[in-house]
Amino acid sequence: MIEDPAQASDDGRLALAVALTSLAGFVDAVAFVRFGGLFVSFMSGNTTEMAALPSQGRLTEAAAAGGVIVLFVMGAFAGRLLAQSAGAWRRPALLSVVAALLATSAVSVSPDAEGPALTLGVAALALAMGLQNSVLRQVGGAKVTLTYVTGTLVNLGHGLADAVLGQRSVWGSYLLMWLGLVSGAALGALGATRFGALALVAPAAAAALLALVLGGLVRRKGVRRPA
Repeated sequence: MIEDPAQASDDGRLALAVALTSLAGFVDAVAFVRFGGLFVSFMSGNTTEMAALPSQGRLTEAAAAGGVIVLFVMGAFAGRLLAQSAGAWRRPALLSVVAALLATSAVSVSPDAEGPALTLGVAALALAMGLQNSVLRQVGGAKVTLTYVTGTLVNLGHGLADAVLGQRSVWGSYLLMWLGLVSGAALGALGATRFGALALVAPAAAAALLALVLGGLVRRKGVRRPA
């Protein structure tokens, strides 16, 4: 049986998307457990907190949430520029930076740190999660969101409706990405409870490994590094 190259490519991208959503879930759960409900990839939650907390007199926590939003956007901005400049090497380049930022956070957070605070470790996590969204933006007919889940769930619902209507649907891809984030978050929470911020070594290593694998694939295709 002859393998369809396009299908194989889509399958590979979907596997990468699920791996990256799992990584984001892991990182977000570590931040949530270690920093009193502060998110580093779920900006809807931070936006709500930034707007609602001042009415309770919790100005420092609201400022921390706002700072994370700014850093996340900066990460997305930098990721887009890096992706454009790196060309075919964009994925290994982006994931190498993500790995470095996660490793920085793992070693910079004090073991006794707790509560919402905009520290170096939190800043590195927010930058990493914003940057990660430039690694992959679409898998076949499915739009990809690599660090947040609301859009994925909306697309899952729409995809299920399309399937019921007899139209082409990729709802299964959205379901896998959601499950990836859920499983990653569950593992991240367990890791943070047992190892604290050092649990971030796991996603840092995973990002580095993905960068190596994807870099190897680029080399096999004979693509040169940009000058």
